[in-house]
Amino acid sequence: QRVYIEVADNGLGIEPEALERIFIPFYTTKKTGSGIGLSLSRQIMQQHGGQLSVTSEVGRGTTFVIIL
Repeated sequence: QRVYIEVADNGLGIEPEALERIFIPFYTTKKTGSGIGLSLSRQIMQQHGGQLSVTSEVGRGTTFVIIL
């Protein structure tokens, strides 16, 4: 039995090139970002037997799914 938590927005979405890399440590598209947040979050989820995934469509928004 699993719990799914979905967090979605209706923002600009994430460009496909960036979407492929957002979980890579120290990758960021922000001038003041460290690029560690999503990488660390995914590692924590995996260490607890969970998953963190993302889907996004430019111009329509982004959805993150946490599976516990």
